[in-house]
Amino acid sequence: MLHELKSRTLAGVGGAAAAFAMIMVSAFSPAVAQDKEPIKIGFSMALTGPLAANGKQALLGMRIWEEETNAKGGLIGRPVKLVYYDDQSNPSVVPGIYTKLLDVDKVDLVISGYATNMVAPAMPIVIQKKKTFISLFALDVNAEFKYKNYFSVLPTGPSTKPSFTEGLFQVAMQQNPKPTTVALTSEDAEFSRNACEGARENAKTFGVKIVYDKSFPPGTTDFSPIVRALQASNADIVVVCSYPLSSVGITLAVSEANYKPKIIGGAMVGLQATVFKQKLGSKLNGIVNYETWVPSDKMMVPAADFFKKYQGRAAAEGVDPLGYYLGGWGYAYASVVGDAIAGTKSVDDAKIADYFRKTTFKTIMGSWSYSPGGEWTKSGMMQVQYHGVKDGNDLEQWRGMAVQTVLTPSDLATGKVIYPYEKAK
Repeated sequence: MLHELKSRTLAGVGGAAAAFAMIMVSAFSPAVAQDKEPIKIGFSMALTGPLAANGKQALLGMRIWEEETNAKGGLIGRPVKLVYYDDQSNPSVVPGIYTKLLDVDKVDLVISGYATNMVAPAMPIVIQKKKTFISLFALDVNAEFKYKNYFSVLPTGPSTKPSFTEGLFQVAMQQNPKPTTVALTSEDAEFSRNACEGARENAKTFGVKIVYDKSFPPGTTDFSPIVRALQASNADIVVVCSYPLSSVGITLAVSEANYKPKIIGGAMVGLQATVFKQKLGSKLNGIVNYETWVPSDKMMVPAADFFKKYQGRAAAEGVDPLGYYLGGWGYAYASVVGDAIAGTKSVDDAKIADYFRKTTFKTIMGSWSYSPGGEWTKSGMMQVQYHGVKDGNDLEQWRGMAVQTVLTPSDLATGKVIYPYEKAK
């Protein structure tokens, strides 16, 4: 297997003034005829910065798909080649990356990097170039653009923004007595603003009064004033919409303040990554938060072979040791693009888009199809509660479902909520 690793720095193009580091990797199998022009699939990915813990595991999943595909002879008689650059978890460099991918690298297809904040700034470039665009874990990015050739890989279903917190409200309202008030805190960034907007919709739907609703800037390091303000609101439900470093900071601050609302969590990105789970340990106990996939017996069946391969390589690759949050999704993400190329026998953007509109995709992470607007026809979002988590580097506790319970949806539930929150502490 031949791997080429190139690193270089260049100035941002098309409005991205900041310099950014770029990493490009290609993998070929001897089974693929080397004289064939490869199918180049271009994207950015968060390989450094606060989103890297998730971006790196997604990339390993995609690379495993690339290697397996080339070992089988490629697609439509050609090898596949992933062309990617590190976006450093920085939205300002994304437009320049996609301009280079299309104008300099001349990739056949473009797909997105990881996360809402990185997908949104790529959209104007993609639309201008009339490229089909598949995104990875981007929350309702197409609501404003309404681009017909956009398709999301994120199990939110048609009700995108409320999907991240709907399950938390459902669980809360099943309690006796029912909670009556909610406090909302959100990071001032694309994803968390969207998720918090959805939480407001859920509060209205479930008849819960909002008694606190404030955002905080990205880069916040002291969360104790935020937690004190939440405490002062005396809300029954606390919904947090945040990116990884803020999710960790808020969890630590809640524990430090010995804050005990009836239920807390919702849309905290980062708690799904093993590195943060191990860092927080028992401080996670009681939190109810979204998940997109869990290693339950039922869900592991189609994915077991992949995770065995991923976990066998994780240490050497320096990525999340389990890969449950983005590793499997990275593989599934690349595989649906491969399915479309094989199904259309083409890399033509219009044909690929038409294939996505008409197809039910079957992947290791489940099956889905698309509604107008490029979102899934059915939600696969879950709410999970952590309990009995031990401190230290006990990786084994996270391999199965011993310390987490799926609360919603009912067909995937593995148990009941521990309520109120302090009973799980």
